Amino acid sequence: MLRILSIFLLLITGPARAEAPKVLADIPAVHSLVAQVMQGVGTPDILLTQGSDPHDFQLRPSQAHAISQADFIFWIGPELTPWLERAIEGVGIKGKAIELLEVEGTVLRMFGKPEEHSDENVAEPEESGHDEHGHDGIDPHAWLSPVNAAVWLDKIAAELSGIDADNAARYLENANAAKARIVLLDAEINRILAPMKDTPIIVFHDAYGYFSDHYGLIIPGAIREGDAATPGAAHLVELRQTIAQSGVACAFGEYQHDPALLDAVFADTNVSIRGALDPSGTTLEYGPDLYNTLIRNLATEIAQCQRE
Repeated sequence: MLRILSIFLLLITGPARAEAPKVLADIPAVHSLVAQVMQGVGTPDILLTQGSDPHDFQLRPSQAHAISQADFIFWIGPELTPWLERAIEGVGIKGKAIELLEVEGTVLRMFGKPEEHSDENVAEPEESGHDEHGHDGIDPHAWLSPVNAAVWLDKIAAELSGIDADNAARYLENANAAKARIVLLDAEINRILAPMKDTPIIVFHDAYGYFSDHYGLIIPGAIREGDAATPGAAHLVELRQTIAQSGVACAFGEYQHDPALLDAVFADTNVSIRGALDPSGTTLEYGPDLYNTLIRNLATEIAQCQRE
């Protein structure tokens, strides 16, 4: 009789979740945040393969299937990865896709403008084709603000807890621990970058606005204004004028992009060409430690400008 009663109670209450939620992330930085929240419960998967460009990526059939079967996809949004928007619409998803740029409390900035605090009802920019986010609209590189990373950790924990109540306490504990590490990281990065506050630098493409706004860096220009845009002659002339007027000390390339362009742009200038930056973390080892390593590496590389 007791056995029958136990079976009846199981049927009416539903079974406990037997396995961790199936979770996908778009880019390494987001994957790292999700992995920190899921530690001890499960491991999220990532769509972007090692060394790939998040702005231009071709999904494999197995990845498209994984999208359709996911409980959650945590992604920045179509402003960064239009290919993922098309995939979600094309194959569908049994679970839920969370656009992190739309999470309440996320600090957003427009290209060329300072950060602004936002809510879920941020006005959409005018159509820009998404395939090549140029020099207008919302800047999607929002993971480079530690403030946003902390906001997203809370959101990730809340969403996972909603379908996996048995592990809700673990998700919350992990998110709080990750936020505490970010607080320590933030203080460390401020110390590393303190000598750079008054030193203008040039970057390869306009991806570092959140980072420079948060840490008080001066970045008067970028070689490429958009992620997929080839710089035109007029832009390069304007950039050289900016270099001369701003007293730019250093220029930084990026992995995945030809460094020869830097040599051409900065020929006959006093600008020191420094190492390559990796704003999305595709050259790093994927996992929970990646986010803090990414932010620390950016700061350490940029600070080399003052250590010649």
